[in-house]
Amino acid sequence: MSAVEHFLLLARYNADMNQNLYNAAAQLPAEELTADRKAFFGSLAGTLNHLLAGDTIWLKRFSTHPASFSALQATQALPQPGGLTHSFGNELPVLRAYREQLDTIISAFVPQLTEADLAHIFEYRTTLGNTYRKQFGAVLLHFFNHQTHHRGQASTLLTQAGVDIGITDLLLWAPDL
Repeated sequence: MSAVEHFLLLARYNADMNQNLYNAAAQLPAEELTADRKAFFGSLAGTLNHLLAGDTIWLKRFSTHPASFSALQATQALPQPGGLTHSFGNELPVLRAYREQLDTIISAFVPQLTEADLAHIFEYRTTLGNTYRKQFGAVLLHFFNHQTHHRGQASTLLTQAGVDIGITDLLLWAPDL
């Protein structure tokens, strides 16, 4: 598989796992979504909000790539999170609608990538104002890995609440040859 094909796989996995995560979260009573579970972002809602904030921040950064990916034009209309703990709310339908909007953008953006785009030296500024220059492919890999990491935390919170998210192994999405 080429690097672009790997990112296509990650985008499919990402969208499917987010759907599974929200389906599992929908099995909880509303108060369980916001219950402080002593997780890094407190509650399941806090973790979901963090993922939305991080993804929004990164997608807006990605829209500055010189390739001018048309699928990322939609990010200009998205609210700019105030930081990584920005809250989009605590109601699951609201969070889910925004998650689906982001996953639609991601799923449209990734097929527009080329190997040259991935090799590009990408400059970005963190929320703290620090400037970095990294290969775009590495930054994009971080973007997907960040989601997987925090979905794992959310999966643990759901398991602790008695809800099974199902199989989460990326390998199930990899083509069987």
